[in-house]
Amino acid sequence: MADFQSVLKGLSEEEVRQRVNEGKVNVSSNLKTKSIKRIFYDNICTLFNAINVVLFIALLVVGSYKNMLFMGIVLANITIGIVQEIRSKISVDKLTILSEKKVSVLRSGKIIEISKEEIVLDDILVLSRGSQIPADCIVCKGECKINESLLTGESDLILKKENDELLSGSFIASGKCFAKVNKVGADCYAAKINNEAKYIKKVNSQILKSFNFIIKLCTFVIFPIGIFFFFRQFGIQGGDIQGTVVSTVAAIDGMIPKGMILLTSTVLAVSVIRMSSKKVLVQEMYSIESLARVDVLCLDKTGTLTTDKMNVSDIINFDADENEVKTALSSIVSASDEINATLYAIKDCVGETKPLNCSKFVPFSSETKWSGGTFYNGKTYVIGAAEFVFRDREKYRKVFDEIEKISQTVRILVLASSDCAITDSEIPQNLTPMAIVLIKDTLRDNVNETVNYFKEQGVTLKVISGDSVKTVKNIAIDTGIEGAENAVDMTTITTDDELFEAAEKYNVFGRVTPIQKKKLVIALENHGHCVAMTGDGVNDVLALKEADCSVAMASGSDAARNVSQLVLVNNDFASMPDVVAEGRRTINNLERSSSLYMVKTIYSVILSIFFIFFHMQYPFEPIQLTLIGAFTVGIPSFVLALQPNKNIIKGNFTFNIIARALPAVICVVSNIITAAIVCKFIALPTAEFSTICVYTTAISCMLLVIRLSLPVNALRAAMLAVCAAGIVLGSILFGRFFSLAPLSFDGLVLLAVLVAATIIIFNILFSIAQYLVKNYSIVYASCKRILIKIWVSIKRLLNKIIIRG
Repeated sequence: MADFQSVLKGLSEEEVRQRVNEGKVNVSSNLKTKSIKRIFYDNICTLFNAINVVLFIALLVVGSYKNMLFMGIVLANITIGIVQEIRSKISVDKLTILSEKKVSVLRSGKIIEISKEEIVLDDILVLSRGSQIPADCIVCKGECKINESLLTGESDLILKKENDELLSGSFIASGKCFAKVNKVGADCYAAKINNEAKYIKKVNSQILKSFNFIIKLCTFVIFPIGIFFFFRQFGIQGGDIQGTVVSTVAAIDGMIPKGMILLTSTVLAVSVIRMSSKKVLVQEMYSIESLARVDVLCLDKTGTLTTDKMNVSDIINFDADENEVKTALSSIVSASDEINATLYAIKDCVGETKPLNCSKFVPFSSETKWSGGTFYNGKTYVIGAAEFVFRDREKYRKVFDEIEKISQTVRILVLASSDCAITDSEIPQNLTPMAIVLIKDTLRDNVNETVNYFKEQGVTLKVISGDSVKTVKNIAIDTGIEGAENAVDMTTITTDDELFEAAEKYNVFGRVTPIQKKKLVIALENHGHCVAMTGDGVNDVLALKEADCSVAMASGSDAARNVSQLVLVNNDFASMPDVVAEGRRTINNLERSSSLYMVKTIYSVILSIFFIFFHMQYPFEPIQLTLIGAFTVGIPSFVLALQPNKNIIKGNFTFNIIARALPAVICVVSNIITAAIVCKFIALPTAEFSTICVYTTAISCMLLVIRLSLPVNALRAAMLAVCAAGIVLGSILFGRFFSLAPLSFDGLVLLAVLVAATIIIFNILFSIAQYLVKNYSIVYASCKRILIKIWVSIKRLLNKIIIRG
């Protein structure tokens, strides 16, 4: 390096300042995490929050302060979302800082160390073994072998000489060189891949879709209903503006399932904390649901199934002295200037065996597939792929016969010796076989158990790698991936139609380019699968961004970490079953608890419409709904949402929560409409009518809580007791605060009749709902067939009418 340094001087301080002023600086091209400002904006500026703020202001204007408690839920929901996202941002940014290394550059004839963002155009980089290339550059002195696996996915080393281009993001595997920066910042190769991933992709979450659908539907319903309802109640209440506003807010507030959104945010936040204890960083809360629903998991080979380490599993000798075999291997390793996993494995195998000095050495290349040297004992030793070392297959039949007997999935190298000296391009003649060296990738701990877990859970595993098909296939077979024997070489796939078919047909893919990885993920999604993708390199970024759920290794590139929804901090694929199990617990429990919130939303819409046309005061005030919600929705939903549950997620989230909610909704609506009609005939006071509505609604909701709590354990039993006691004590001790009135004899009789009917009707309806939830796919298919038949019949009828006309 000293000789090069005497020829090259690098940029002067003045030249550096000039380029900085011109903006020719290597500004980081990595994908950044979401800014603090964006996090606050996304969590505060929502339609859900806007509606609640309007209701809050309305109550504030009329001075009904006790009915403004619902804003506590809104503020809690905002806080949880902001805290969780900021926490994830800080964690990812720390990982990025920890992984960043200084870069050596030559300036004014001296080698100095700077950060990669201080590099300017035309800087001379000083690169050696282990260096990651921070910007695209051209080799101007020296030569090296580079690993471009983070960019291309291929682990083969590529020799770079003077005037060859080095791409940012790749690593120097061996050799030393000076390289002149010819592209910086957004112009670099890695940056261009990153830029393709710089788009906002919506989270594929049934929960989020369900919430958005409900909020949008409520928004369309709220405004027309709210306006008509306000004027109707204004007339009924004789122009009392405060009473009218309170009734209107109660009706509208009941339509918004804000508690369900708070519950979801809280439970997901708890799940995030639990996952962090297992060294899993969650950057997008709703990705927990996506992973829980995944039925196809795409894996990279290196870093996911295997470690970066290899080991020599066996050495088969051919009448050669064992000591000479070890000496030959040790000598080849010592003479080789490159560093890779294969040589490390051989080095570990030969241990302290003393190497021979080398007079001439030819390094390994991907074209020749062998390396070797002539040593001071007068012999030449060569190691490489059998078909490249022993080209005359008949002459070396015993070697190939021995290789045919090897059944294990290993990388096979042959070691040979010759008395002839080696040349730069020709392998020596008259080679004598010495040994077969079997080298195996080191599988990650518990990888087989992890693969078996996903197979048992009905998740299809697909290995997508830039490595050779044979290598990927062997690893997949070792780990137990189904269909690994039928691996496909993606260089043979030339059209999008072929790729679409291959995505579903095969489970192991080799020689996959970054663009093909992305297309494979899209193809699988188009086949109807929920797809998760794991990766660690820049070459995985496009696929990670496109997947329904993306999982990155913490040791991978900054770009891979920043676009991924989950980061495995300990780089351990074995963490995935725990992540999936946590997701299933969370989503199954949320689905069950969300039914409690949907009850109020649905009956509020129906009752609001009913009381627009029925000349009677709306029976609820916001404070009464707070009492009912606290003990039949709030407390039960949080307890149920945190219970153990590892069941496979089935059906559709929206359908399931509505189906379970409808029995309680039907009971609430029928009770209130019945009570309203009866009260017209027996002239029951409005205050008693409101109290009866509160009690029957509370009982209907409690029946739902009881059915959702089955089977009852100690915690659920305690929860049911607390909720029942809360409603009773709240009604007795704080009746005036909750605007509840004592009931007359007629009121008590009406209440008793409604309660008895509710218990019977609810249990019948809920049993039907459970059947529909368990048989969702059958119900959905049947309804679809019926609708298609109806549509076909309508078309035929229309065609007949047109023809006759």
